[in-house]
Amino acid sequence: MNNLVVIVGGKSFEIELENLSFPDQEVTVLVDGEHLKVHFPESRLNGADSDWLIIDNRSYEILLDPDYRWIKTDRGFYSLEIRDRQIKASFPHSADGRLKAPIPGLVTQVMVAVGDPVEAGQPLLVLEAMKMENEIRALRAGRVKAVNVIPGQVVKLNDILVETD
Repeated sequence: MNNLVVIVGGKSFEIELENLSFPDQEVTVLVDGEHLKVHFPESRLNGADSDWLIIDNRSYEILLDPDYRWIKTDRGFYSLEIRDRQIKASFPHSADGRLKAPIPGLVTQVMVAVGDPVEAGQPLLVLEAMKMENEIRALRAGRVKAVNVIPGQVVKLNDILVETD
């Protein structure tokens, strides 16, 4: 289950998704407690700029920023922010300075090396999961003792990514 908060033009929606692989291009989502069927046409999967979504048998034409920062519909242009509740709520960081993977995913970028000083909140690496890039940040100041991943590496939940003193 994927628990998201999606903010469209300043309005927040609680969304729960069962499966994001879209094998049949249709999913059932729970939006603010209401079940909706969402159909994703082939064009989105083929990289088209604009698309049609069918939500509970009503079609909507949209233009979605490839980086998911905005969305344009026939009703207007809106800022877009997507937050994964599970990621935000569970950054496993042990007391001994080991930063663990909050979700399974693909390491796309490593921004630190052994010996680097880090500040709390500094980006350490980027972990891609469910078509979203998640910047993994230091939770405290220190020095990098070990970097246990490389770009292109797939990690599992709770794998140790970076160790600091």
